[in-house]
Amino acid sequence: MIVFPNCKINLGLHILNKRPDGFHNLETVFYPVALQDALEIIRSPSQQSTTGCSVTGININLPEEDNICIKAYHLLKKDFPDLPVIVMHLHKTIPIGAGIGGGSADGAYTLLLINNKFNLKLSEAQLIHYASQLGSDCAFFIKNKPCFATGRGEILEELILDLSAYSLVLVNPQIHINTGWAFSQLNLHVERIPLRQAISQDISIWKEQLTNDFEVPIFKNYPEIKAIKETLYQQGAVYASMSGSGSTVYGLFEKGSSPELNFPAHYFVKTVN
Repeated sequence: MIVFPNCKINLGLHILNKRPDGFHNLETVFYPVALQDALEIIRSPSQQSTTGCSVTGININLPEEDNICIKAYHLLKKDFPDLPVIVMHLHKTIPIGAGIGGGSADGAYTLLLINNKFNLKLSEAQLIHYASQLGSDCAFFIKNKPCFATGRGEILEELILDLSAYSLVLVNPQIHINTGWAFSQLNLHVERIPLRQAISQDISIWKEQLTNDFEVPIFKNYPEIKAIKETLYQQGAVYASMSGSGSTVYGLFEKGSSPELNFPAHYFVKTVN
């Protein structure tokens, strides 16, 4: 059985305060994007005694015990001890550590696939509970529809938001941003327009009102990431922003437009219609 975990972008991202548990309360809009990995799960051959996950495509360079798909399996195995040993294969095309949730999607889709394949009969709410234990934005991929997210990203409210009239350009400069460092650089008392208000405006207004708090410190320390956003606007993007804590920057373009994108050869550049 094969599924295709997709990534997401953040439309606005406000970090509100630090919580007693060490996480941060935030508000953002998650929007699904049709750039996909591929994940296959089969029952293990009888001679194999432990669940494993092979990976092709982009090298995730992690020990198997840190693979989020393996973690998802063991999370369910604790509550469903009769789950059989399985073999997983993940083909990675979504850049890792890029602010677009590729790893989180892989973990969430593992939960969905195991639930379906082995008929665990878990509800959406139960799957969201499991997913939130894997990572703050994993829960979104259980719904996988435009959502206004609060809490640490796991409290989700579906939105009616359709960007199908636009082409999405994703640009990742292959720069890894340390998430802990990024949070430490934030000004938690900055004034900005509430995200619910900003997202409700016409997309032509988003450039002035829809903001990502991480852009200020990250653009200061990584001017090449700032330059990506500037280039996307120069080429006619209706809206451009960094996603999550970076380093991916995206631009929304009117369909039919032809931006001239001459980024360095090592950049990951993908247009999603």
